[in-house]
Amino acid sequence: MNKVLLNYILKNFFQHFIVLVLIIYGFGFILNLFEEIEFFKEMNVNIFLPFFLTSIFVPSMILNLLPFVIFISSMLYMIKIRNNKDLLCLKINGYSNVRIFFIFATTSFFIGWLVLITINPMTSAMLQFYEKTKSQYAKDIDHLVSFNKNGLWIKENFNNRKRIITANKPDGTNLIDVKIFHFDEKFRLKEKIFSKSADIKNFEWMLTEATVFVSEESVFVKKEFKEYQISSNYNYDKIINLFNNANTLSFIDLVFNYDELKGKGYNNNFLKESLHLMLVLPFFLFLMTAIASILTMHTLKRSENLKFIVVGLVICVLVYYFKDLSLALGKTNRIPIILSIWSPVITLGLFAFIGILQINEK
Repeated sequence: MNKVLLNYILKNFFQHFIVLVLIIYGFGFILNLFEEIEFFKEMNVNIFLPFFLTSIFVPSMILNLLPFVIFISSMLYMIKIRNNKDLLCLKINGYSNVRIFFIFATTSFFIGWLVLITINPMTSAMLQFYEKTKSQYAKDIDHLVSFNKNGLWIKENFNNRKRIITANKPDGTNLIDVKIFHFDEKFRLKEKIFSKSADIKNFEWMLTEATVFVSEESVFVKKEFKEYQISSNYNYDKIINLFNNANTLSFIDLVFNYDELKGKGYNNNFLKESLHLMLVLPFFLFLMTAIASILTMHTLKRSENLKFIVVGLVICVLVYYFKDLSLALGKTNRIPIILSIWSPVITLGLFAFIGILQINEK
């Protein structure tokens, strides 16, 4: 009998979760499709390309929202089984509030690990393909940054002239073997700069051992400088952030290829942050389901439904901003980055523990 009841409640729990994921996928698809159409509207591309790119982008977006998806689906299911007396039947058959809570919370915990191990590698690969495909159509954009086996390439407009910058792989905040070409509005070459290295920590780049060729009456005049300063729209942090998209890295890569990713130029702090952001997911799902269970099992009155829905939405907003605030404190070195990632889980865990003690008395 216990096995039948367990299969019944888990089956319906998964149904609510999957239905909500599909609903969010539909809304996300529609909203992102408008952005893709806007991006490609002046390009001669297949009409199905925006639809295809949207379809492979939305799953990664849902993964970022997964704690809130599991919270809402859990709360809606709890309200349903409370209203149709299934919750009362479970209690009659010996299921306490705490036991019911652990069934749903533990299920969400294993969903988190299942997503990290099986779903996350697929969404990461799809997002990589998405970004690579869109970058191929970004050649007409005024500002463009690309990094490949030949090094770093930057195209930008600055002070009413166009600039192309090439350099080898960065060494810390320095670019090595820098070449800078300045063009006028008609793409006529006006200046060439060759430098041994460039410190790009700030938007004011400091070039060392720079050789500058300036066009004067169609003749390039050579000038040499030990140090030469130029201004740019990019600095080290801005360039790194363009490529350090945690969603393009899978949990499997971070666990098994950590050193290899560092060798490819990924920042160690970024990799550590990405790994812990993924590790925290199963615990987040556990606690969000726990809070949904605590809210809905607090009473059996149907009149409380609207109250639970409103409170649930408020909790989602508060948790979302608390996560962002905590992570921002970590990125600005106000608190250790690892602590900033786990602080929301620790805080929710304390609230959940207090809530479990209360519903255990019901």
